[in-house]
Amino acid sequence: MRFTLVTIWLTFLAAVTLAQDKPKDLTDLLNNQTNLTEFTTLLTKQYGDIYANLSFQDQVTILAPSNAAFAKIPYSTLGPAFENNQSNIVRSVLQYHIIPGLYTAESYNGSFKFTPTWLSDSTYTNVTGGQVVGGVQQAGNVNVYISGLGTRSTVEKANLAFSGGIVHIIDTFLVPPADFITTVPQFNLSAAGGATTNASLNEYLNSATDLTIFVPNNDAFQRLGSAWESMSVAELSKVLDYHIVNGTNSVGYSSNLPNNTILKTRQGGKLTVTFASNSLFVNSARVLQEDILISNGIMHVIDNVLDYNATDVKPNPEVQTQAAIIQGESLSGNVVPFSSYLPTSVSSFSSASPSAGASSFGITDIGSGASNTAFGGASSTSSSTTGGALHTGTSKGVGDRVYAPGSSLGGVFGAIVLGAGFL
Repeated sequence: MRFTLVTIWLTFLAAVTLAQDKPKDLTDLLNNQTNLTEFTTLLTKQYGDIYANLSFQDQVTILAPSNAAFAKIPYSTLGPAFENNQSNIVRSVLQYHIIPGLYTAESYNGSFKFTPTWLSDSTYTNVTGGQVVGGVQQAGNVNVYISGLGTRSTVEKANLAFSGGIVHIIDTFLVPPADFITTVPQFNLSAAGGATTNASLNEYLNSATDLTIFVPNNDAFQRLGSAWESMSVAELSKVLDYHIVNGTNSVGYSSNLPNNTILKTRQGGKLTVTFASNSLFVNSARVLQEDILISNGIMHVIDNVLDYNATDVKPNPEVQTQAAIIQGESLSGNVVPFSSYLPTSVSSFSSASPSAGASSFGITDIGSGASNTAFGGASSTSSSTTGGALHTGTSKGVGDRVYAPGSSLGGVFGAIVLGAGFL
C-alpha cells in the first residue's frame, strides 16, 4: 500500500514538473504579459489569420511592441495608417515584426545581423527573401533592432518562450523601410536625392530588386561644385550609375562585404570594398554610415563622389576625410548642388514598385534644417524633426544643365546612389 502511494505521488510530481517545463502556447504567453495587451488585442481581434498562422509555427521569433510602443504611434510615421485603419499597411507592419527561425538575445553580438521577416508583399518591399531587420547587442547586453528611416527599437524583455518559438518585447514599433527618395532627406542627404531626380533615376531606384547604394554626403557634392556646372545629364547619370550595385538575390549589407570584395556597378565598372583601420572603404571613399535600410535594399553613406575613370585609387586610412577624386572647386556660401530638384514631399512608407501603387503611413515633408533658395526659382524652408522636416516650395531645372545651386545648408550630408550586381 505504501509503495503504491509513493508511486502515485512520484508520478504526480513528475506530471507537475513536465507541465511546468512545457512551453506555453502563444495565447497563454501573450495573456500573461500585462505590457502586451494592446498587441494581443490587435493581433487576435483584427488580424486573426496572422495569429492563427503563428500558432502553427515551431520556430519563429516575434518582436512584440509593448503598450508604450503603441502610445508612440500617433507621433510616428505609422500614425495615419493606424488612425485610418489601413488594414493592408497595418498587416504589413505586423508581418515585419515576425522573423522565421529562433533568434535569442544571445544570438546577437556587436556586429549587425540582418534577418528576413514575414514582410514579402511586393507593394512594400522588393528584397529577395523578404524585407530584413537589423539586430545588434550593445554595451550592457542591451539588444536593439534597426528598421526603416533609422528607427531604433530596444528590447525591454527578451527570450519569452512559447511552444512555437520566442517573443522579445520591444519599446518602439519597427518601421518598414521606405524607398530611396523618401529615405535620403531623413539622413540629410539632399544632394543625392536631387541628383537622381534630375537624372531621371528614381523610377529605377524604386523598382529594382536587391540594391546596394553608396551615398556620398552633401559635403562631397559641395566640394565638386564647379564640376557639376559643366556636366551634362548623360554624364551625371553615368557618375550616379557607378554608385549603384544591383545584386543577384543578394544585398550588400556590411556583414556581406568582407575585405577586398569586388562589386560590379550599373555603369559597368567595378568597385573594391576594403577594410582598414577599423573603417570600411569603397575604392578610396570612407563609409561614414553603414546599413541604412530602404524598401529594396541598403545604402551606405560615403565621404566622396566616386569616379568610374579612377577605379584603382586607394584609400588613405590615416586621413579622416578622403581627398576628392573628381576635380572641381567648392561652391561659396555652403551651397548644396541639386537640392532644388528634391521632391517637396514624399510618402513615408511607399510602394517598392511605382506600378504597384504607393501606400503610405503619412507624408514626410523633406528639408534639411535651413532656408533654401535654389537655382531656377525653387525655394524651400525646412526644419528637422524626428518624423521628417517641414519643406515647402517647387523646383525646376534648366535645359540640359544638371547643376542647380541648392540650399545654404551648413554641415548637411549629401548622397549618391549605387545599385549593381555582386561578382
